[in-house]
Amino acid sequence: MTGTDSGRKLGPVSVPRAFDAHARSYDRLVNANPGYHDHLRMSARRMGLTRGAGLRLLDLGCGTGASTAALLDAVPGAEVVAVDASAEMLAHARRKNWPPGVRFVHSRLEDLATAGITGPFDGILAAYLVRNLADRDAGLRSMYDLLRPGAPLAVHEYSVRDSLRSRLVWTSVAWGVIIPMGRLRTGSADLYRYLWRSVLNFDGVKTFADRMTAAGFTDVRTQTMTGWQTHIVHTFLGRRPGDPGGDPADATVPEGLDLSEIDTPPEGTPVAR
Repeated sequence: MTGTDSGRKLGPVSVPRAFDAHARSYDRLVNANPGYHDHLRMSARRMGLTRGAGLRLLDLGCGTGASTAALLDAVPGAEVVAVDASAEMLAHARRKNWPPGVRFVHSRLEDLATAGITGPFDGILAAYLVRNLADRDAGLRSMYDLLRPGAPLAVHEYSVRDSLRSRLVWTSVAWGVIIPMGRLRTGSADLYRYLWRSVLNFDGVKTFADRMTAAGFTDVRTQTMTGWQTHIVHTFLGRRPGDPGGDPADATVPEGLDLSEIDTPPEGTPVAR
């Protein structure tokens, strides 16, 4: 795919192969995005995990390791299982220097059990992943099942559907910067046109928060980012109740999780109009 535009629309099945083709240039492209790494660290910190040693975390859609680094920055000393469906993205991630306790696994979310990845985990970060799933509800249920009771999920994702302004800003940045830069660096704009389109088609903030609640998560809340990504990129937070299948009000918070440290108002972030 690199070197020419195929003219085909990418979808959930073909996206990992597209990332394979663009893995070599991916770090340079995201490093040119103001706030990219800072925002991942924000989402990791918003999980509210206050200690690292002894915690087992899952990084879903880790790519070349940016979200893995964000988790380790927020929770030093944690064991991190980092998963991605793109073999080439993982190859680039593995070449970086990582502390003991970090393991990279090539798998789709749907195939984690086959890859030997089972819970429970003390927290999950899913960055720029859910938008690309063929079945978002099934994906959220899988994440719920992988979590220890009381443990948090942070979904770091674009969501612009609720705001005309956000859609206009996103389209302007995508076609004015991201797509031309992607074509210049790789010779192909397929993946970046897909990015633009998939963001526009993804759930609005309230719809996705409701989707998390329907999957069983409690304390669901959202917070946006800084810079041009305000009301474009969000952290969607929730946690598995302490008593699975019981009343969320009876949920217990495991050791090492302090919800008071999450800098998100309980009512969530108002959606821009």
